[in-house]
Amino acid sequence: MSRVTASEFARNFGRYREVALREPVVVTNHDRVTGVLLSPADFDEYQRLKALATRALFAGELSDEALAAIGAATMDERHSGLDRQMDEDA
Repeated sequence: MSRVTASEFARNFGRYREVALREPVVVTNHDRVTGVLLSPADFDEYQRLKALATRALFAGELSDEALAAIGAATMDERHSGLDRQMDEDA
């Protein structure tokens, strides 16, 4: 991964555009990362992985329907041993 200052990146954009085809280029300003230039393939992979990522929600963000479905959910019988183990530990 290449690391370059914002002023160097601006002066030599064409060069870093080519570098980004091989590896991400991290752009900094006053030692703080302000951007990253990725190849189209790396960006496509990022988008694919981002779409697969799950997001945690607060209960207040869920619909009443989703809360009701969670409340009505039951554990698969294959995991009933976990309930017994929790009862024993209590």
